[in-house]
Amino acid sequence: MSKYRHHLPQLDGRLFLSDGGLETTLIFHEGLTLPYFAAFDLLKDDAGTEILRRYFARYAGLARTRGLGAVLESPTWRANPEWAAKLGYDARALAQANRRGIALLAAVRTEFESADSPVVVSGNLGPRGDGYRPDARMTARQAQDYHAPQVEVFAASEADMVAAFTMNYVEEAIGIACAARAAGMPVAIAFTLETDGRLPSGQTLAEAIRLTDEASEGHPAYYMINCAHPTHFDSVLREAGAWRVRLRGLRANASKRSHAELDASPDLDIGDPDELGREYRALRELLPQLAVLGGCCGTDHRHVEAICVACHPGPGARGL
Repeated sequence: MSKYRHHLPQLDGRLFLSDGGLETTLIFHEGLTLPYFAAFDLLKDDAGTEILRRYFARYAGLARTRGLGAVLESPTWRANPEWAAKLGYDARALAQANRRGIALLAAVRTEFESADSPVVVSGNLGPRGDGYRPDARMTARQAQDYHAPQVEVFAASEADMVAAFTMNYVEEAIGIACAARAAGMPVAIAFTLETDGRLPSGQTLAEAIRLTDEASEGHPAYYMINCAHPTHFDSVLREAGAWRVRLRGLRANASKRSHAELDASPDLDIGDPDELGREYRALRELLPQLAVLGGCCGTDHRHVEAICVACHPGPGARGL
């Protein structure tokens, strides 16, 4: 049974940590080969599952030490039909992988949750196509039909919510929001932005949020920004508009490089964790409702801890 599906604690004003860049950590720090950035493939055996358990336990432990909540995203960003087929998964095996991702996080929750540190388990969805380019565009109805099976697997699990990351055009976000509404699941929608603060499709963030809310009857619990550096969208968040209060989460890249530059880069740009922490603090002063803070490409526990120190000074020490 889910624990927080009917009342997400991150909506109550407390600060929650999330993890960093899972896939870049596994590839560049763990030395793993990760075809198609498909972290879910590690769930097929005990050794891979243990690697993922250690990864998520580190962030859950940091949140508990700091007296903060945690929102843990299942390692299933690529666990949708077209990406999974490239790795030889059929529909049954794919559903099992998604279930295993949630079971892993539920076990981490059992180990680390405390009264002061609630742990929300989120079923993670990614785009059908490339995360940086709207190259496999669907209508909202097509997107709902495509993503519904994964959402339904999460709805039948211990997941408290679902979250769609790296959404780069609005119709796919609408489809996932509608699929979540049909399944009775809370959903967070995370848009990715280019260096001009717009979605890769050219839409503004304000327009994307407005259109998604209108088409899904306001179903998303909140919106997020992920896979972009704060310098890419800082000016956008200073614009007026009621849409700003819908933003409650941020998972930025460590690097200031554009998506095109990151795609072509053979190395990992980890940026400056302390600088990133200060940038998060400035954004929280601008948007106090930001409650779920983590990282994306190039970030790891050092960045998330620096974000925590900058945004929530308190007990605990570095080096966790």
